[in-house]
Amino acid sequence: MPRGSCCRIRPHAGPGAPRAGVPGQGSPPANPQEDQFKDFVSVVLADTEDVWHELFRRSGRRYQEPRLVLFTGEVQSACGFASAAVGPFYCAEDQRVYLDLRFFEELKRRFRAPGDFAQAYVIAHEIGHHVQKLMGVSDKVRALQQRASKAEANQLSVRLELQADFLAGVWAHHAQKTRHILEPGDLEEALRAATAIGDDRLQMQSRGYVVPDSFTHGTSEQRVRWFRRGWETGDITQGDTFKAARL
Repeated sequence: MPRGSCCRIRPHAGPGAPRAGVPGQGSPPANPQEDQFKDFVSVVLADTEDVWHELFRRSGRRYQEPRLVLFTGEVQSACGFASAAVGPFYCAEDQRVYLDLRFFEELKRRFRAPGDFAQAYVIAHEIGHHVQKLMGVSDKVRALQQRASKAEANQLSVRLELQADFLAGVWAHHAQKTRHILEPGDLEEALRAATAIGDDRLQMQSRGYVVPDSFTHGTSEQRVRWFRRGWETGDITQGDTFKAARL
């Protein structure tokens, strides 16, 4: 998936406009590599918008585009203060996706998951959380978590994250079907990224052992399986991780 190949780059003057920094904070200094990344994010974002507008239209609903905030180092969101260590995240309170400009270099070096489609998968996963917000899923999960034990809340978080992986796969399915965005090896890039950021893989790397009850995103195998399910079916109704007997 060469840069700029997944879909057209179009001006983003509306709700989905990429923004370097947030109001009241200085923008990061100009950097050619970061500028290239901004262009790439704009391409992926535009493609997710095309797909989700159409899928929502088919179901008789209207897709509301999220805002995108690009930052370096740290950022203040409606969900609180976050540093680059948090990684990319979606804040349901302000319906914005927050991407650290330097995260994808870390994805390549630390997690050994290089490639444009690995990056696109991460972006599409965060957009998946926005889709969950619009569908009312995330609000229901947060309400349940407030009444749950820590272990139960973590399990709900895992199911929410795996559904976002599934939705990223749904996006990839329809983007490929309508615009043939993938080249040989691209799907493997996304699967490597999903594998690299599984809870079990990360805990083993940092601690040398895993604590399943503390998982919040799912294992590598689970993340790969749900992304692949979205990719293979393209059917949003096939991704109810909350009713699935097997994650």
